[in-house]
Amino acid sequence: MDIGALYAQHLSTLQQRVETALARSGHDHLLIAAGVPKYHFLDDRDYPFAINPHFLQWVPLPQHSHGWIVLTPGRRPVLVYHQPADYWHVAPSAPDGFWVEHFDIHVIREPKQASAFLPKQGRIAIIGEADAALDGYTPDNPQKLLDYLHYHRAFKTGYELHCLREASRIAARGHLAAAAAFREGASEYAINRAYLGATGQNDVNVPYGNIVALNEHAAVLHYQYQDIEAPAQSRSFLIDAGARCNGYSSDITRTWGNGDARFQALIDGVEAAQLALVEQVRDGRDYRDIHVDAHLRLADVLQQLGLVRMTPESQLESGISAVFFPHGIGHLLGLQVHDVAGFAASDEGGMIARPDGHPFLRLTRTLAPGMVVTIEPGLYFIDLLLRELRAGPHAGAVDWDAVEYLSQFGGVRIEDDVACTADAPENLTRDAFAAV
Repeated sequence: MDIGALYAQHLSTLQQRVETALARSGHDHLLIAAGVPKYHFLDDRDYPFAINPHFLQWVPLPQHSHGWIVLTPGRRPVLVYHQPADYWHVAPSAPDGFWVEHFDIHVIREPKQASAFLPKQGRIAIIGEADAALDGYTPDNPQKLLDYLHYHRAFKTGYELHCLREASRIAARGHLAAAAAFREGASEYAINRAYLGATGQNDVNVPYGNIVALNEHAAVLHYQYQDIEAPAQSRSFLIDAGARCNGYSSDITRTWGNGDARFQALIDGVEAAQLALVEQVRDGRDYRDIHVDAHLRLADVLQQLGLVRMTPESQLESGISAVFFPHGIGHLLGLQVHDVAGFAASDEGGMIARPDGHPFLRLTRTLAPGMVVTIEPGLYFIDLLLRELRAGPHAGAVDWDAVEYLSQFGGVRIEDDVACTADAPENLTRDAFAAV
């Protein structure tokens, strides 16, 4: 099915969701504000624009500020399209593409002109940031309405899955280019340039800041720098980087070694665990159980490689597994990299708690067809956490010589984007690598 047909079905699903959400919240209209640019303090330079994801779900216009969408049950959606007369910047082109035929589109030159096309009567709900307010149309973000829309956003339409697959294919090209640059001895900065060049992105429009970490830097979970100079020896390389398609994001991590057998054994152990966890992305599976099983599987890797002389169960109970794997196994993925409603108990609100002792897990819901999640186990050698372990009662169970040796490689993380289906999971990431 072509993207136009998929989008038409997508729009129908969104309209049904909005009608239900408006009925629950007691409103007649829903307005979605795209958002406005934000500026540096005491300066006229703007930050990279970040659009309201609710707006982006309806139209693939990630750079479109000052726009509005008007949704009224029984009527065609209205798009107010801001196209300023501007010689300082490149103004948006005229609306075009597979989506335009589904909207009544009104082009405006100044933001204040939008009010002429917004409803004047009835109960109006407005989703957006406070600074997007316009002539009395002030975002109020009704909680009942948001609870419903956010909960159901986890279930991707065919159009959304199409975009997520393409985002994975774009990112896979970048990952392969980055791995080649690593093998050539490039710096973190140069590796990132290779990634961006292969994906056709820049540092502004990637879905998140790329993590490009050589050697010990791989032990920093969200390593935020990129050294311009290459190290004397590139022992290991961890890259966590994604791409976007029509506003939908991929989120992929790979770890590479440079010939060291002990570090490669660690990579192989994490990958085997990761693939087993991917197989658990199935209808009816509690995501919290996948997270706990990740601890047990990674603890088994630590035991098998002789790093920790304790059973996986004992490592989990004592907290040792969390020293080496201190983050959650993954999260929902879609319009936002860490997509909304990961803890939602239902479309009426409420929260599903994280398992005790696991404060960084971002998803606690039961999986169902249409959900797209990441599966990203890792093992790291983080000085701060290792010092605490060494000073604690279980220090004697650790082979500290082996830990010190592997610390020079930083750590390992392997992350795939996986769609839950009515049958076997669809691994968007592995499929993308196979395609490119």
